[in-house]
Amino acid sequence: MSCPPAHDSRDEAAPVAEDAASVNAILRDQNAAQQTRIAQLEARIAELERQLGLNSGNSGKPPSSDGLKKKPVRVSSLRERSGKKPGGQKGHPGETLRQSESVDATINHFPKACAGCGEALSEAMATDHIARQVFDLPEPQPLIVTEHRAHSCRCAACGTQTRADFPPDVKAPVQYGARIAGIVVYLLHGQFLPEKRLAALMADLFGVQLSTATIAAMSQNCAARFESFATAIYARIAAAAVKHLDETGLRIGGKTQWLHIAATVLLTFYRIASKRGAMPENLTGIGLHDHWKPYYTLEGIRHALCNAHHLRELKALVEIEKEDWARKMQRLLRLACHATNLARERGKPLPPRLIALFERRYDAILTEGLAFHAAQPALVRPERTGKAKARGRKPRRVGHNLLLRLSIRKQDVLRFLSDLTVPFTNNLAEQAARMMKLRQKISGGFRSAAGAADFAVIRSLLSTAKKQGWNMLDTLAADPKRLIAELKSA
Repeated sequence: MSCPPAHDSRDEAAPVAEDAASVNAILRDQNAAQQTRIAQLEARIAELERQLGLNSGNSGKPPSSDGLKKKPVRVSSLRERSGKKPGGQKGHPGETLRQSESVDATINHFPKACAGCGEALSEAMATDHIARQVFDLPEPQPLIVTEHRAHSCRCAACGTQTRADFPPDVKAPVQYGARIAGIVVYLLHGQFLPEKRLAALMADLFGVQLSTATIAAMSQNCAARFESFATAIYARIAAAAVKHLDETGLRIGGKTQWLHIAATVLLTFYRIASKRGAMPENLTGIGLHDHWKPYYTLEGIRHALCNAHHLRELKALVEIEKEDWARKMQRLLRLACHATNLARERGKPLPPRLIALFERRYDAILTEGLAFHAAQPALVRPERTGKAKARGRKPRRVGHNLLLRLSIRKQDVLRFLSDLTVPFTNNLAEQAARMMKLRQKISGGFRSAAGAADFAVIRSLLSTAKKQGWNMLDTLAADPKRLIAELKSA
């Protein structure tokens, strides 16, 4: 009788081992996918926490975005505390109301009885006086109506009858004068009153009944008169040694368009463009801006970067990411700004050795920061929907991007050290842009591109007039050619 074949346990173990290896591979793949997903979620959480930590003090967000939970206003954290008390400092001229040598009316007050014995007193007993003055507006007066009469004269020699011409600004049988039009345009474009509220103000205060169509016509006429003045402003800004550049969104006809700003200490120019990247032309000298990349496409100019932006970004890195190199760079930029302010007050450039010291310290901080980021684990790309693969360079941290910018654009960042005509910040242009945001909050956007263009011309006029120290109403009534001749460019 034959024996059954011997049982080999290896025959059963092989499939089990293969199954175990397959399960392990699946588990490893699942674990790797989970780790990737966790890293993506951690990166997303970190980014959301960063966004929650941003405010107007450590980013480019406007103060209005801080909401009701914003911190109380204190001495700017972007500056070193000076130790001085708030308010006007010693030597500041101030704007205190002072008594006038010429008065329009005098009212005398005499005591009626003696404070000692009670005897009656009269005006003839006066020995001296003290004076107090009250400044007030005069009572509203009826409108001054000036009638222009164009007479005809008959020639004694030939009998031809010739009629005189009216002045160029007297174009209709009945119209408002230059002063009323100037007040309307100033309140509309200088103080941003909406047309209906402006009409109500003119009626309540001056008894002048205006329709919104009349107000719009006054604005159009003013813009047409001063278009050549705005063109002259831009020509002088373009040729200036240093100019400030910025842009901001503007709602026109229900769409977002752009208001471009070019400014110097004494001049301001506004321009409407359908595209944000519609850069100004024919510029020379130095352009100070906020590192928006299209500005680097401008030809014929050197660049300087706004360090107020850098300080805000560094503040966020200190407060949120806790990066120590950012604190050191903050300190260095503040010291450099203080040094240039002192040099400017003394009328002398910074010593070359001091500039070299600042640059060496700047390079050392950059090296420290880059080494810090090189030691950090690589960021995981955010999850993408669909089958599209992520393209482009690997993601970098915010601090790493700032370091690269400060390194590549070092000369533009520190240009204020070697050229004292270059300010530390681009605040001049940013303040001009901020007024446009205020206008949109008060009056909304513009219904047409033509209205927005008129606004840009008139704002260029009003802002420049304020910088030049001109009276607003006199400016709005003046001849543009005379104003162009009186412009101070530096």
